[in-house]
Amino acid sequence: MSLSAFLAFPGQGSQHLSMLSDGGISELVFSKEFSYALECCSDLISHDAFKLIEEGPEELLNQTSITQPLLVLCSYLHFNKLINSINVTPAYLAGHSLGEYSALVAGNSITIIEALKLVRKRGELMELAPNGSMSAIMGLEKDIVTEICATASHGPDSHVQCANLNSPNQTVISGHDDAVERAQDLCTSKGAKRSIKLKVSIASHSMLMQDAANEFQKTLNDIEFNMPDTKIIHNVSVDSVSSPQDIPPLLASQLHSPVRWVETCNFISTKNLPIIECGPGKVLSGLFKANKLENYFSSSDIKFYEKINNYG
Repeated sequence: MSLSAFLAFPGQGSQHLSMLSDGGISELVFSKEFSYALECCSDLISHDAFKLIEEGPEELLNQTSITQPLLVLCSYLHFNKLINSINVTPAYLAGHSLGEYSALVAGNSITIIEALKLVRKRGELMELAPNGSMSAIMGLEKDIVTEICATASHGPDSHVQCANLNSPNQTVISGHDDAVERAQDLCTSKGAKRSIKLKVSIASHSMLMQDAANEFQKTLNDIEFNMPDTKIIHNVSVDSVSSPQDIPPLLASQLHSPVRWVETCNFISTKNLPIIECGPGKVLSGLFKANKLENYFSSSDIKFYEKINNYG
């Protein structure tokens, strides 16, 4: 009997050293079936991808234009190990920001090679965008954070906005350094429990990415997307598409639009399905817990296959 599940793929921030061997997928990456993807990844980043993942340096592993293809590669291997190890049928797919590309590969909308090339370009364009910063605001409602961002923004050269709507108690803000700092201070004065400055110099999911999004649209136009064979819940719309032509604009918009993860989790909660975080780390599992979801599993958990086989 096949297990029907909601599969979710992690985004940037889930990467870590040894994520191939720790994830039990290092054998796959050298197999005849998948080694071509590793070779493509190595060529794209001009480094030995396997060695970089397993040995570092960590600073290079965390460089946006390198992180993104490496993370998509690892999530792709996790997905293939999953579907080849147990009888699971993905009912829905989703990805947190970058993870949406892993979902597109899993849904046979694009190939892994197309995805790797896309996210390498995506990362490069993000690095070329104006410098900015991001901060995680804990313990304050999204609507209050949104109002604070509007107050803290002083025009197009000093702008901050909500970027990742991760849970009812965690909203990540993004924008120009000075505006982010003003918003942090205002959030604290309004009762935020904590504000944590993220270790990034790019302002993901903010208007600072508008030019990058416009340029990325040209790259997306060169890719032929197929209609996914499994419904993908996209970050920008919290919905699936009715035509493959709808996908490129969503991916371009995603660069400067919020990741609506709370609404995605609300959607998941209506489906009464087990949830599998498919990829490195357990960031999404933490967000599922924060959104009061149950029956979630991480493919990075050392006991994942034991737990999923015992489910139900």
